[in-house]
Amino acid sequence: MSDSEAFDVVVIGGGPAGQHAAVHAARSGRSALLIEREASIGGACVARGTIPSKTLRETALALTGFKRKSGDVCQMSLGEDIQVASLMTRLEQVVSAHQRYMQSQLARDQVQMRHGRARFIDAHTIEIGGVDGSRRRVSGAIIVIASGSRPRSPAEIPVDHAHILDSDSILSMTYLPRSLTVLGAGVIACEYASIFASLGTQVTMIDKGERPLAFLDRELTTRFVEAFTAMGGRFLGKRSTASVAWDGLGEVVTRLQDGEEVRSEKLLCALGRVANLENLDIGKAGLTPTDRGLIKVNDQLRTSVVHIFAVGDVIGPPSLASSAMDQGRRAMCHALGQDPGVPAELIPVGIYSIPEMSQVGLTSDQATERHGGCLVGRAPFAEIARGQIAAIQDGLLKLVTDKAGKRLLGVQVVGEGAAELVAIGQMALITGQDVDVFISNTFNFPTLAEGYRIAALDIAHQRQQVPTPAPVAGA
Repeated sequence: MSDSEAFDVVVIGGGPAGQHAAVHAARSGRSALLIEREASIGGACVARGTIPSKTLRETALALTGFKRKSGDVCQMSLGEDIQVASLMTRLEQVVSAHQRYMQSQLARDQVQMRHGRARFIDAHTIEIGGVDGSRRRVSGAIIVIASGSRPRSPAEIPVDHAHILDSDSILSMTYLPRSLTVLGAGVIACEYASIFASLGTQVTMIDKGERPLAFLDRELTTRFVEAFTAMGGRFLGKRSTASVAWDGLGEVVTRLQDGEEVRSEKLLCALGRVANLENLDIGKAGLTPTDRGLIKVNDQLRTSVVHIFAVGDVIGPPSLASSAMDQGRRAMCHALGQDPGVPAELIPVGIYSIPEMSQVGLTSDQATERHGGCLVGRAPFAEIARGQIAAIQDGLLKLVTDKAGKRLLGVQVVGEGAAELVAIGQMALITGQDVDVFISNTFNFPTLAEGYRIAALDIAHQRQQVPTPAPVAGA
């Protein structure tokens, strides 16, 4: 075993959270080491999650959008034996390009890389086990745990990766299934459910919750369910699963607690994820996982051991790439005594379902709770020229302000392009702009961005309707 190498910062995990932590440390003049167990960096985000699912989504949008945007002049149909791989022919190219970019960024910022499995020897020392059986030790004055997660497979769901799948194996299907049951209504469940529904698969989504994606604005999720239903999908909310089994012939049988039986060709289990902690020996570093198998951190992303931070999926929801990136950067800011800047609540949430959904800042419910009330301005895409041109009239942009209708508090968007459109509102929130900034400025025409002006004018109209408080007697 070689002598231990010493670094200012050691990061375990090469996904979005780990990369941003390592890059920020290096750009701050610290020596940084990134440990990744896979042959390439990017984590599940690149290999099995974000990049592959979004590539399939783009293909689905191109196929379904062609019919819609042609005014139904051109019909589109997929063969019954269409192979899933044929819908993702660009995947390898997309993944390779993204990995090349990430590798060049790490090299440019002089972040050192080691491939292998990491485990703690003590609170400052980590052993890296290579695939060749080698062992080397490194030490870090600051350590960041960003080891990611894997799909959770409850004991009662017999995932076999052939008929009953998880989010890692769902895209390994040979053929597009005629029917699909999705257990769960979180981000992964909603994205895959809507993608397959748009491709003509009969999809049934089952969840214990009243509605999908409960952390999102209710109006957004209502529109999502309406669109999902219009594509032929079914959402069964407030329902519990009693058993799941492959019948040995051609169907997966899902029995619900109320006695209903749902049969489908395939089933996707999307009931959360499990943090990758079991091989890290975090106990040797003085850490203990929570009852949910996560690492507990404070508002600075610091664990109970002062120099060890945890970011990304290992600390739990929202488990989104953008949130993980921000957590990696934010953790290093706190570790190095730097101002982290923008509040975490101004980091947008993007859900790449069909339709797309995104929000930043406060929802109307949150604004009412925090500020005692709010005004909400709406801009249906049907009222925007670009919405009509692009045949996405079912979209909606919302602006949330304080009770006076001046201070911008939040933005929510549902519809194609939502995750990019929300960035305009994000910048306004970061710079502390009043909602009237959208009225006094002109957007390109025709663009969906005009929705900001329409929603702001809606709020301005509501301001005029609000009665002026009567003067207090004797004032």
